[in-house]
Order: sequence, then structure tokens, then C-alpha cells
Amino acid sequence: MSNSAKITISCRINQRPCSFETYPMTRLIDLIRDDEHFTGTKEGCGEGECGACSVLMNGELVNSCLVPAVQVNGADIITIEGIIRENKFSALQEAFVDFGGVQCGICTPGMVMATVYLLGKNPNPTEAEIREAIAGNICRCTGYTKIFEAIQHACGKLGALQ
Repeated sequence: MSNSAKITISCRINQRPCSFETYPMTRLIDLIRDDEHFTGTKEGCGEGECGACSVLMNGELVNSCLVPAVQVNGADIITIEGIIRENKFSALQEAFVDFGGVQCGICTPGMVMATVYLLGKNPNPTEAEIREAIAGNICRCTGYTKIFEAIQHACGKLGALQ
């Protein structure tokens, strides 16, 4: 991986304390998927262009394929698995399924996480705000209409993230 020495980092992933001995430039997505086995986070492009690997880090939406391990020390990370409550999908996740906003599934976790981030800041977004919030996410299957409908439906439900 690198000529540099491994470092020890500690963080929380989905409210669970984690510690890694890894190279400083190991990507967050690799820690999430390979070391912690949270495989809901997907790698699409590996270049931060598609949004499939989006997670929340310290409350901010980030592309986990671009975040090196050295920046993760002390961070609080939430993945798609971290928004499930009591082994049930959130209303937002259910809306994606109900409205056909899910097809191949590669973009879905990133789309959901981008929407979670949006709704955390603005529980009643306009269509333009929804479009802007998910603009960093590429979907090659749905044509986006069903994704917008799912998000709008979830926004209309009380407690969309519960």
C-alpha cells in the first residue's frame, strides 16, 4: 500500500467504537467495508464523482473513497446501516423501495445518505433543494424521477428518519 508505517486510529462507526492499525492513506471506504464489514456502502468510481460511497463523518456528508484513514481518527461515522432503527428500514429507505427508487442498488446507499444529510438540515426541502442535495450522486438506472418521488414522499411523512 505505502512505504509509510502503519498507524493506530480510533473512531466510531454506527455508534460502535472501532480501532484500526492501518496505513495513513488507507481509504475510509476500505475500513468500513473490509475491516468492519458494513458492505452497504458501495464503491462506484473510486474518485469521488458518483456519490455511491457517501457516509456521514462528524455530521458532514463525505465520499468515503476520498477520505484517508489519518483523517478518521476520533471521527463519528454513520453508514447506511447506521440509519436502520430496531432492525427496520427508516421511512426514507422504505419510500425508496415503495416508489421504485432502487434498481441495481449501487447508488442507493449514497442517495439515501445524501437525503439523510439534507433532511437533517432541512426537514421540508423544496424540489430544487432535493435536486441540489443529491446532485453529487449518479444513478444510471432510475432516471432520477422515482428517486425524487421517494424523497418527496418521505419528506411528507412525520419522522422520515425515524
